[in-house]
Amino acid sequence: MTDTPVKVQKSDAEWRAELTPEQYAVTRQHGTERAFTGPHLEEKRPGVFHCVCCHAPLFRTKTKYESGSGWPSFYEPISEDAVKRIEDRSYGMVRVEVLCATCDAHLGHVFPDGPEPTGERYCMNGVALDFEPAADE
Repeated sequence: MTDTPVKVQKSDAEWRAELTPEQYAVTRQHGTERAFTGPHLEEKRPGVFHCVCCHAPLFRTKTKYESGSGWPSFYEPISEDAVKRIEDRSYGMVRVEVLCATCDAHLGHVFPDGPEPTGERYCMNGVALDFEPAADE
């Protein structure tokens, strides 16, 4: 038996009906919220950040840090199979896009300038995430 999550697939009309216009633009159309405007930037309570589209767990607060970038930043996902990385050559640059592995929602990008122990900065759009506080972490 495998722990691989069931892939969530919905029609464009279903995603539009379930998400706010900004959530839809970011997660389904690979958009980006303006820096310092999204939710969760200041969130420090123990808990888990989930995909706004399918509620898959993605990041823990204990891996969140202040990068100064204007977006919630994490040094690692909750598990290796929680997110997918794909090459992004949009806007004349080469970056690594981060998608939810369960529903392919665009979350943001990962950069090689983060803190130890990974050296990675998962720069996520706040509107792509829901936060679920925990009693402890």
